[in-house]
Amino acid sequence: MPKRGKKYREALEKVDRMRLYPPQEALKLVQEISYVNFDATVDTHFRLGVDPRHADQQVRGVILLPHGLGKTVRVLVFAAGEADKIAQEAGADYVASDDEWIKKIQNGWTDFDVAIAVPEMMGKVGRLGRVLGPRGLMPNPKAGTIAPAEDLPRLIQEAKAGRVEFRTDKTANLHIPIGKVSFPLEKLLDNFTTVIEAVKKAKPPAGKGTYMRKITVTSSMGPGIKIDPIQAQALEVVL
Repeated sequence: MPKRGKKYREALEKVDRMRLYPPQEALKLVQEISYVNFDATVDTHFRLGVDPRHADQQVRGVILLPHGLGKTVRVLVFAAGEADKIAQEAGADYVASDDEWIKKIQNGWTDFDVAIAVPEMMGKVGRLGRVLGPRGLMPNPKAGTIAPAEDLPRLIQEAKAGRVEFRTDKTANLHIPIGKVSFPLEKLLDNFTTVIEAVKKAKPPAGKGTYMRKITVTSSMGPGIKIDPIQAQALEVVL
């Protein structure tokens, strides 16, 4: 087990590791014990009662956080012709329209956070699976990141406003950012509640037993704080 630094140990001493905290109290504590010298990201981690080895028990979806993520999101759009123009006018940071862009990405350039593509470009984008796939950047129809040119302005705006895609990993866990420690507590709670609602709706019919087994919130490099899943699921989105 790696040795923890003094500041981490001091933060951990303020957390009751045997307790399941109410959501609002847990988020407030995350803010209070964050010790890094930058505006840390607050993440929510779920342990779900599903078996992701089965296709009918995959949990995935897209969330539009009401208060965003508190960071600049760089959007790349794979588009050509008229779609290229639409993407640029809609505020895309990069528009990959030709083979030069494909080669650049094949060589390892991934200086963007979200990738969107029009269907006509997927023949070329498909060649980038080994680069984009492991980084979670591959455009996907289930995530709504493959769309016709007329939908690009909406998708680009949503991505920059706080659109988050989630999917269970091989161990049935979800990892979803909900904002920054500098957010007002009410905004963090709103984002958290929106995430809870989205994960509840994404429950696969084939899943059996307890769905949300564990919920933990943490800040960048900080200790995890366990949240009571029952109280979390009782929250209602009020915006």
